[in-house]
Amino acid sequence: MKGEGPEARFAELLKPVKLCVFDVDGTLTDGSVLVGPGGESLRFSVQDGFGIKELQKAGLTVAWITGRRSPATVARAESLGVTELKLGQLHKTEALREIQTRLGITPRETVALGDDLPDLSLRPLVAFLAAPANARIEVASRADFVTHATGGAGAVRELAELVLRAQGRWASVVASFAE
Repeated sequence: MKGEGPEARFAELLKPVKLCVFDVDGTLTDGSVLVGPGGESLRFSVQDGFGIKELQKAGLTVAWITGRRSPATVARAESLGVTELKLGQLHKTEALREIQTRLGITPRETVALGDDLPDLSLRPLVAFLAAPANARIEVASRADFVTHATGGAGAVRELAELVLRAQGRWASVVASFAE
């Protein structure tokens, strides 16, 4: 329908969501790894972090599944209270299946956001696959939704808002800060 926002178009897919899965490098970050004498550092978006916290407040589980092992990723996950953290997962399906089974969450209740080829393995295990604006074409072309924002610059926040809007929860988030 003309003028219909993405949350309305995707409402049936997003209303049952209980689990939001995010890749890290290129999704939660811009994909850059800064390496110096003190080790590596990654740049994470504060707006993405806010979106993650609002998903958690709404009772949704947030999981990060990443191909690399990074102390910076562990530190950021800890700071946001993300306990479902799977590092070193080039083939991500096993990690996602384990989380879904342990938590009793079905693929119909799962969304994912990823930017590169390893994230394509999540497609059969999720109801909704999103990609950041700068995702590889192979991922973007298979995604249900491509964000306007790039990885590390608001893509996670955009998906978080999309889910919360579709579930009728976003207005109360805004109201809690507008009072």
